This record gives sequence, structure tokens and C-alpha cells, in this order.
Amino acid sequence: MIRWREGTVERVRREWPGAVELDVVIGGDGAHRALAYPALVGRPEPGDTVLLNTTALAMGLGTGGYAMVVAVPDRLPPDPPGPGHLVKARYTPLQATVLGVDEQDSPHHAVLRDADSLDGAPVIVADLHSALPPILAGLLAARPGTRVVYVMPDGGALPAWFSMSIARLREAGALAATVTTGQAFGGDLEAVTVHTGLLAARLVLDAEVIVVAQGPGNLGTGTRWGFSGVTAGEAVNAAAVLAGRPVASLRVSEGDLRERHIGVSHHSVTAYGRVALARADVPVPELGGPFGARVAAEAAVLGDRHTLVPVGVEGLREVLAAAERDWGVRLSTMGRRLDQDLAYFLTAAAAGRHAAALL
Repeated sequence: MIRWREGTVERVRREWPGAVELDVVIGGDGAHRALAYPALVGRPEPGDTVLLNTTALAMGLGTGGYAMVVAVPDRLPPDPPGPGHLVKARYTPLQATVLGVDEQDSPHHAVLRDADSLDGAPVIVADLHSALPPILAGLLAARPGTRVVYVMPDGGALPAWFSMSIARLREAGALAATVTTGQAFGGDLEAVTVHTGLLAARLVLDAEVIVVAQGPGNLGTGTRWGFSGVTAGEAVNAAAVLAGRPVASLRVSEGDLRERHIGVSHHSVTAYGRVALARADVPVPELGGPFGARVAAEAAVLGDRHTLVPVGVEGLREVLAAAERDWGVRLSTMGRRLDQDLAYFLTAAAAGRHAAALL
């Protein structure tokens, strides 16, 4: 259940498009990190009293370990201007009305009304949000200047504004735009489903390559089916039915402490081996050594359903380090940095490298 507290804004720590990070004093507990989305609640300033949802603090969450600003009671934001009939985060206290790219009031409705094809555009699908930067690094190193659009479903965070990676990748020119789908919101375009999100990425935003991965804060239960990344398999199906070219990026780890994620994660085996009913290319990184042999053997179980594509990883370690430096984006997955789980990042970059070869 929700934990509610009041606090006083002490200072603004930093901000990025769509979000403001604050220090907020909560009772006698001292200052805590809090996050506000100005489009929803207005922009809190030092000295403001704010109403907070402190559930994440109480649970000690990692990715989402912020108190969330629900309202600035003494200074409410103005009503939003303009059209829009899509309600996202529906029937929650912060439900937001947005203009959907596919709704009747959209200037793009005529384009999408009967749209049915991605015209063979590669659609790279990944489980975790942390795969987005390395996928882009591998893709753009092989084919600089490629126009890439990110389609974010609602398996993780709902507001795209939560992701600092999206903001940094946009600023660096590595990512052209974001489309938020389902209950997710805050992208450059809003769509009702992953299907219209994919079509909007291709036909409205002129994507040459599309990446689909849930936002930050995936949810897992240690069971075969109870994880939010199951949407990766559903995204493969959506890309295929719309005549795209699905590329299924494996989740691989050599540094995870959980055995079920060492080598090829059981999440990839379930999402691509059971949920994905359409055929996809599955890039298998040539990591070398006993661990590389293990990854290849574990990926082989997907060979009956998908096309396994060996992809060399030579030079990708340097590409990833350069992307982190030049783009200002932090390569991290489950708290592990590049050299703490190199195999994870190489595998995602290999998917990007393979997609570049399809263009």
C-alpha cells in the first residue's frame, strides 16, 4: 500500500527533461532524495511543502529509490492546454491526459488510420532498459547517422521522464525520439499500443531502426512467467505482424549472483522461446572461451523457433567505453558497471551491430 508523508524542499539537486531531483526534509528523518515531474505536479522550489509517496524509500528500492512528489499543495500547476483524449496511468491519482499520435485529433491520424506495415525495418527487442545504450552503441558504430527511435512499453516505469539515459542519448544525438505506449507516457509521441507505437516510429518519426525495451524498474518474482520483461516476446510478435524485421537481443550475464541469470537468462528463454510466436533473428555474441561456449549452447534451444546469428564482438568493448564517455550516459545493469558484467553489454551491442547489417 502507499505510504504518504509531507516534506519540505531543501534544494534542487539536478534536473533533466521532464524531471527534477530534490532534497526533501521529511519530519525528523533529515533530507531524502525525491523526484518530481513538473508536467504533472508543477516545479517544486526550495521552501515548498510537498506531498510525497514514500513507498520506494520504505522498501529500499534501487532503481526507483526516490520519494515521489505527488503535489505541491500551495501552488498547483495550471490546467494543461491543447487537445488530447488519451488518459494514461488511468484511474490512478496522477492519471494524465495526453494527445495520442493515433487518436482522431492527432495531425497524424490519417497516416496511421490504415497503416499496417513497417516495410521491413529492423526492430531490436530487449528485456531491460539498460540494454538501450549498448544497443545504440553497437548500431551507430557500425552505421553512423542511423535514425533510431525508442518505443517504450509499460512493463517498467510509466513516465519516460524517469530515464536519465533517454535524456542523455537525445542530447548526444544517438537517439532521435521516444514513443511511449500503453499506460506509459512522456515520450515525444504517445500511442495506445506497441503496434501503433511501432508504426508511429516508422511512419511519423522516420525511424530506420526501432528499439523496444521496457522502461527502468523491471519487475521479477523469481518465477518463470512472473517478470515484466515477458513483453519482449510480445514485442517480437508485434514487429513481425507489422512486417518489421524482429531482432531479439539476448540477456546474458557473467556477473549476476543469481544462477538463473548466468549465461543466457531464463527470462530470454521464456520471452523468446515461449511467448514469441513469430520468427526473429537472435544475435549470439561470440564471446570466446568456456563462457562463450556456454552462451552459444544455451542460445541453441531457441534455434528451432528463431534464426541464430553468430556476431563477433571484436572492438565493441572500446565502442562501449567511448559511448559512455562521449554520450555522458552511465552503462549500468542491476548496479553492475561495464567491467563488472562486460558480457551483458557486449551482447546488447552485438544486437545493434547485427541490425546495422540489415540496413
